[in-house]
Amino acid sequence: MLFNTYVFIFAFWPISVGIYFLLNRLRYVTAAKLSLVLASLFFYSWWNISYLPLILGSIAFNYIVGRLLQVAVHGDHNVAIDEEQKDQRSKRKGLLHSPKALLIIGLVGNILLLGYYKYTDFFLINLTEITGHTFPLLKLILPLGISFFTFTQIAYLVDAYRGKTREYNLMSYILFVTFYPHLIAGPILHHSEMMPQFDRLRNKHWNWNNASKGIYIFCIGLFKKVVIADTFAEFANDGFSSAHQFVDTWVATLSYTLQLYFDFSGYTDMAIGAALLFNIVLPQNFNSPYKALSIQDFWRRWHMTLSRFLRDYIYFPLGGSRRGELIAMRNVIITFIIGGFWHGAGWTFLMWEFLHGAGQAVHRMWMKVGKPLPKWFAWLITFIFINIAWVFFRADSVTQALRLLKGMVGLNGLDMSSLKTLAPAGLFILIFLPIVLFASNSSERVEAFRPTWKKAVFMAVLFVISLLYFNRITEFLYFNF
Repeated sequence: MLFNTYVFIFAFWPISVGIYFLLNRLRYVTAAKLSLVLASLFFYSWWNISYLPLILGSIAFNYIVGRLLQVAVHGDHNVAIDEEQKDQRSKRKGLLHSPKALLIIGLVGNILLLGYYKYTDFFLINLTEITGHTFPLLKLILPLGISFFTFTQIAYLVDAYRGKTREYNLMSYILFVTFYPHLIAGPILHHSEMMPQFDRLRNKHWNWNNASKGIYIFCIGLFKKVVIADTFAEFANDGFSSAHQFVDTWVATLSYTLQLYFDFSGYTDMAIGAALLFNIVLPQNFNSPYKALSIQDFWRRWHMTLSRFLRDYIYFPLGGSRRGELIAMRNVIITFIIGGFWHGAGWTFLMWEFLHGAGQAVHRMWMKVGKPLPKWFAWLITFIFINIAWVFFRADSVTQALRLLKGMVGLNGLDMSSLKTLAPAGLFILIFLPIVLFASNSSERVEAFRPTWKKAVFMAVLFVISLLYFNRITEFLYFNF
């Protein structure tokens, strides 16, 4: 089920909110939580019910491994122990009481599940090209949100191994994983910031302030998605399929850059808004990334919960920057290549993340030189670099990406005959790029939000205009990751 549909906005969302607070008002607290669990599973099943057993199996597997890890780490006295004690206990009690063994089992299980659905056909295609033998493809349909709920649960297992989790009942854990506002495209949740919210007593009562904020940011996100992002999508799709000269390739690339911005930030806004009606605050996942003055700054602003995951659960365990600059740069590149695999199976995704990893490494070296660039120049080279990297993210093949890049540097000519055809896309870019670069973002607007009749009119106008564009309902770009 998509947020930008009539069935979600006018049926599923208000009904699920109404049932949840009605049951809480009647003091059926457990039933209220169960209603939200069932609503989230229904939301997940709407797209393809055949994958419901998959997410339930994943939840059961990770919950069991997580509980075993808690017992192995904390023991009978629920007290954290150090690494030496862990090893001694492991030797005494065997495999199922070994924290390291349990963690490996959990990680391997999650990685195999994700790898099977996302990368099997990719490896079969490359194996065919290498060996010359044709391996039939499985043509697997990627289960909804598998990357997000898998990374969410991997983080939970690692924290259980580190002794940072406490005992949670099964219903709370299921709700943590499946809570529908975040399920189809993130953010990647952390148990410590989410589970206490589901049990907080004041969150079980209807809150008009949270509701008004939620509807406000939801309307902004809806407008971003269906009016702005989907319009840019038409320009980007046309450009990536045929553009090859200087002007049309830059129009195509900038169109995709802005499509991705408004699509992803629009979804984030809607997810935050939908959750706020339940008095649940999702973590910020998007903070004006195109205002970044470096690649490092960009990743502090773009898909912030993924950046946090990659830092805390991959970069730091690899050693971070503790063993010198060369090792640190190696760790950065490895981390970003893994991030590329998470985004999708394809050489273009790997190229995209390799570029960002290399960009981070260059930035680290430049910082060591100690010669800061003028802010305008730092922003310009960062923004150009991001656009170049997005070409690989969007391209269907390396060949298509190279065609765009050659055009962007003028190697395919500077023909201006297409300017009239490109005028609508160019106008859209001229209108919305300054908004992206200079206007307050949604998070800043919500922080400063105070209900007024002017804001109510503003929300209503955005909402009505958005409904007029529902004749071209499209999925979010991160819908099938």
